[in-house]
Amino acid sequence: MKAIFAVLFTVLALMTTAAPAADAPYRHVVFFKFKDSTTPDQVQGIEKAFIELAGKIETVKGFEWGTNVSPEGLNDGFTHCFFVTFKDKAGLEVYLPHAAHQEFVGTLKPLLDKVCVLDYVAR
Repeated sequence: MKAIFAVLFTVLALMTTAAPAADAPYRHVVFFKFKDSTTPDQVQGIEKAFIELAGKIETVKGFEWGTNVSPEGLNDGFTHCFFVTFKDKAGLEVYLPHAAHQEFVGTLKPLLDKVCVLDYVAR
């Protein structure tokens, strides 16, 4: 009996939480590890510029960011996470070559030690 309830619960959970692929948002998640030589003022400038960038490109539907606060110590030196949401992949395809994004990348690159980017369709 417990097994049946477990299966039913799993099926119901999937039915209520899984968005149809056509309606699911497209997420663009970016992690930054700055060079040791990057100053706090430069980091703040990048934070501000990324926030402003999100407002300059119409296909950006959501934006949030934060700095690592995990107690696990598994961040491999990455300190910043930026989470950009688009309606679909086409939104990202407008964003990436956009002049404002390219200008931001040009400012950012000299300050970065490493970057990690993950894109996914939300479920």
